[in-house]
Amino acid sequence: MNRTSDQAAQNPSEEPYDVIVLGAGPVGENVAERTAAAGLSTVIVEDELVGGECSYWACMPSKALLRSGAALSDARAVGGAKEAVTAALDDAAVLRRRDGFASHWRDDSQVSWLDSAGIELVRGRGRLDGARRVAVEAPDGRHRLLVARQAVAVCTGSRAALPPLPGLDAARPWTSREATSAKEVPVRLAIVGGGVVGAEMATAWRSLGSAVTMLVRGDGLLPRMEPFAGELVSEALTEAGAEIRTGVSVTGVRREAAAGGPVSVLLDDGEQLVADEVLFATGRAPHTDDLGLESIGLTPGSWLEVDESCLVTAVPGGWLYAVGDVNHRALVTHQGKYQARIAGAVIGARAHGVPLPEEEPWGAYQATADSAAVPQVVFSEPEVASVGLTAAEAERRGLRVRVVDQDLGSVAGAALYADGYRGRARLVVDLDRGTVAGATFVGRGVAELLHSATVAVAGEVLLARLWHAVPSFPTISEVWLRLLEGYRDGK
Repeated sequence: MNRTSDQAAQNPSEEPYDVIVLGAGPVGENVAERTAAAGLSTVIVEDELVGGECSYWACMPSKALLRSGAALSDARAVGGAKEAVTAALDDAAVLRRRDGFASHWRDDSQVSWLDSAGIELVRGRGRLDGARRVAVEAPDGRHRLLVARQAVAVCTGSRAALPPLPGLDAARPWTSREATSAKEVPVRLAIVGGGVVGAEMATAWRSLGSAVTMLVRGDGLLPRMEPFAGELVSEALTEAGAEIRTGVSVTGVRREAAAGGPVSVLLDDGEQLVADEVLFATGRAPHTDDLGLESIGLTPGSWLEVDESCLVTAVPGGWLYAVGDVNHRALVTHQGKYQARIAGAVIGARAHGVPLPEEEPWGAYQATADSAAVPQVVFSEPEVASVGLTAAEAERRGLRVRVVDQDLGSVAGAALYADGYRGRARLVVDLDRGTVAGATFVGRGVAELLHSATVAVAGEVLLARLWHAVPSFPTISEVWLRLLEGYRDGK
C-alpha cells in the first residue's frame, strides 16, 4: 500500500522520504547520490560501516595486500632491479598499508560524504515491512518506521556462502572478511575453493610467508574463465611454494582448542590436513535472509530478479529496486555501481514524470552490459583480465566463433616489462558480426589492458575498425596487433 504524506502526518511514527536505500556500500551510495541529485529526499539505512564490503573487507584491503607482493615480484623479474632486492616483504608494513586502505575500519569520511551529498543516514538493521515501508531497529534498540513515496532500493549485497559441514561453525573458519582483515600472518593456511577469492588470497598470504594449501573440488583454478588462465595461475602459485590439490572435497572441520589452536580439515579420501587457519572461498549468497521479503510475498534468502532498470519484476506497483550483487546479474563492484547509476536515474526520472526513451545513446536507463561485457580482473600472480564470453560460453550460446591465441612473452613490450615474461592472450571473435565477443589476458601488468577490450566488446567494434587502432610500441598493448594479425591470417 502506498501511504501518502497526509496519512504519514496523521501517524507521527511514520517517517516519509521519497527514496529509501537499504545498504550503504558503493552500490547504495551511488543510488542515493543520484536520487538526491534529482531533488528526491533520500535516506540510506546501514547496520555496519558506511562504505560496505568493498571498502573494508573486499576490493580495497585485498588489493592492498596483493600489491606489495606484486611490486616485489615485478622488481625481481627485471635484471638490474632484482640485484637490489635483498629482503622479503615486511609483513607488518604490508598489514599497516592494508589497514590504511581500509580506513582502519572507520567510516567517518564516508559519513561526511553522505552529509555533503544531502543524504540522510539511519544506522540500524532495516527490514521491509510491507509495500514501501522499512522498519529499522537501531543499535540502542529503538525502532523507526520509514515510508517511501517513490522507491525502496535494496542494495544489501552478498555474503560468503559456507557449506553445511560437520564442525564448521565451532571451528570459526575464515571467510573473505577474515582473510582480508587478519592482523597476523598464519603459519599454515588451508584454502577451500579455487575461484577468484581463493586464487587471490593464496597469492597474498603466500607472498607474506604462509604455507598455503588449496583444496579444490574441481579440476583446476578459476573454472569460469578460459582454462589457460587457471593453469598459468596454478603454475605460478606452485612455483611460489603453494600446494594445490584438485579433485578433493572437504567432509568436516575441527578446531583443536576452543580458545584457538590448529584446525583439522577432513578430506573425502580420509586424510586430515592440519592448518592454523582455514579459509572457505566457496561462493556467495544474497544478503536477503533477514530483510523482511516475506512481508511483500517474496522468499527470504533469495536473489531478487530484476529488469534492465533494476526494478524487481515480481513485486507490483513499480516501487522496489534491487541493485548490485543482490540481483545476481554480475557479482563485481564496478558492475553494481554501473547498475546503481542507472537505477538512480530511472527512479529520478519516474518520480518527476519523465518518460524513459526507447532509444538510449548513453544507456542512461538500462543496464545492458551485465551479461556480455562484464570486465573482471583477478589480482593473482600472474594477473588475469577478462571481459565478455569465454570460447566455451560463446559456443553454448550458439555463436559461430573463431579463437585467436597469442603468446604474450613474444610481444616486445612484455619482454621489456619482465625478463622471461610468461603470459597468454585470447580473442573470441563472433564471425557473423565481425566483432570481439570476449577477450582474456594472463600475465604481469595485464589489468591495464582490460578497458580497451571492454570498449571493443561493449561497443561492438568491428575488427576491421580495430585494425586502425594502432597500439604504441613497445608496450604490452601491442598484443592487440598480434591478435588481429592472427585473425587476419587465419591462425
